[in-house]
Amino acid sequence: MCKYEICRSVNLRKMAGEEGVSLNHISRESTDINRLAKFYQEIFGFEQVESPKFGEFKVVWLRLPSSSLYLHLIERNPSNNLPEGPWSAASPVKDPSHLPRGHHLCFSLPNFQSFIQTLKDKGIETFEKSLPDGKIKQVFFFDPDGNGLEVASKEDSS
Repeated sequence: MCKYEICRSVNLRKMAGEEGVSLNHISRESTDINRLAKFYQEIFGFEQVESPKFGEFKVVWLRLPSSSLYLHLIERNPSNNLPEGPWSAASPVKDPSHLPRGHHLCFSLPNFQSFIQTLKDKGIETFEKSLPDGKIKQVFFFDPDGNGLEVASKEDSS
């Protein structure tokens, strides 16, 4: 049951269910969108796609070839005071073991152990664990701007 007035007034949940809601994109703000784009291209295989020209700020749009997921990287506006990643907090937390209970994005992939080795080869600090039933393995780490990431093994992966 939706607790928000807007849901009751126009029954958005019903509309969303009938229309098949899907995730379109995730945006990340950065002071260095090219560095962040390179990270997501190297680590996850995102491909750069045509980006609109907004004039007053730069963007890089990426697409994950295996899906319709887009990642929009937006040049940070230093005067808007939006919170940044954990590395810019008053008391930065750079320990990936905190990410299972923190803000993060999660991707799934079948070649989990190979992926972990790639992270290690690139010197990326990780925290590994499994779901309580042991069927899904997880690795947590940060992108160059301090955004939390998780990669989960597919259930049939070893």
